[in-house]
Amino acid sequence: MYLTPSEELILNGEQGYVLQKAMEILTALGDIYDADRLIPIKSTQIAGVSYKNIGEAGLEWISGLSGTVKVPSILNPAGLDRVRWRELSISEEFAAKQDAVIRAYESLGILPWCTCTPYEIRADLAMPGDHLAWSESSAVAYANSVIGARTNREGGPSALAAALIGKTPNYGYHLDRNRLPSIAIRVEGRLSGADYGALGYIAGAIAGSGVPIFSLESVPTNDERKALGAAMAASGAVALHYIGGVAPLPPTLPHPQPDQDTRDIVEQITIEHSEIEEVYRHQCDPDLITIGCPHCSAAELARLRDLLAGKTVTKEFWIFTSGIMRDRHPDLVTGIESSGAKVICDTCMVVSPSCERFNCIMVTSGKALAYVPQMCGSDAVLGSIEDCVRSAVTP
Repeated sequence: MYLTPSEELILNGEQGYVLQKAMEILTALGDIYDADRLIPIKSTQIAGVSYKNIGEAGLEWISGLSGTVKVPSILNPAGLDRVRWRELSISEEFAAKQDAVIRAYESLGILPWCTCTPYEIRADLAMPGDHLAWSESSAVAYANSVIGARTNREGGPSALAAALIGKTPNYGYHLDRNRLPSIAIRVEGRLSGADYGALGYIAGAIAGSGVPIFSLESVPTNDERKALGAAMAASGAVALHYIGGVAPLPPTLPHPQPDQDTRDIVEQITIEHSEIEEVYRHQCDPDLITIGCPHCSAAELARLRDLLAGKTVTKEFWIFTSGIMRDRHPDLVTGIESSGAKVICDTCMVVSPSCERFNCIMVTSGKALAYVPQMCGSDAVLGSIEDCVRSAVTP
């Protein structure tokens, strides 16, 4: 991989040990994936934040770093709500460790906005055509598929390295030739709401790391595409998908170009509506109902406020969003919490130890359906947002 003279100086340690190590990470990735050069990025979103996931070794590594990020950078959800952690049975020790993780990142100039939906907070973090270095799987899927930006699914260390350098290797989804659809999926029946999470739960396992293009009878909202992409990234490794006839569209490559990958669709499948219905059929009696994986948007919070109006919840009902979204929409939060539900910020059911004490968790998310059994040790059941409200208010 070609490095500019200034990049060579960083790699040689002329700007200090931390930047040298960051450049070593980026050049190693570039060499592995045959990148031609480093390219400037607009922003980063950095995983490896929850103390539940990274532990003491991760905290020590992050705390030993110094420097300042070169581009706007945001954190992934942490392991607790930084304000309400005591209400969620989080221990003092865990809270102290989690706070140390966030403060260590903050000392590098990273914004302590712990969210998997950074595009909801600042639209200028990712615009069509922007190159990014994001690491949370659902955020990557949304950036590539809905916004039309370009990012690979970075690991926490590589996203942090890119933040410190302000660049990332030019490979993978940064290149047009890797953004072509490879599998066509026709979906029977009209879908809405959590159906898209169920579809993603099925389609991700089929597509693996491919690039699906969907033929749908209904046009999903951005929140529904968020759910679709998040589920496919969890049940598979899908980082980019298309909806037939809906922008952004696949790139058009000039032909012939012998050095370009001009692969066509290699597989065509049909997903019947009965298969989507089957995802809902697994049942357990939920002792926790959760919504917000990925974090709820303002529209989703408004929908929940309306559904909960005049009702009182009888079970634990947690709605996850970012602290920024909570502060921007206090009326929505007040409306939701007047029912007894809790709006929990900067974390989620997957990365917080607070969810490990429950036997069955009801979710609206295909991503959470895939991850809760693995990461919380709890059974999980999928339901619509209306199902969740009914379950939460039923004695």
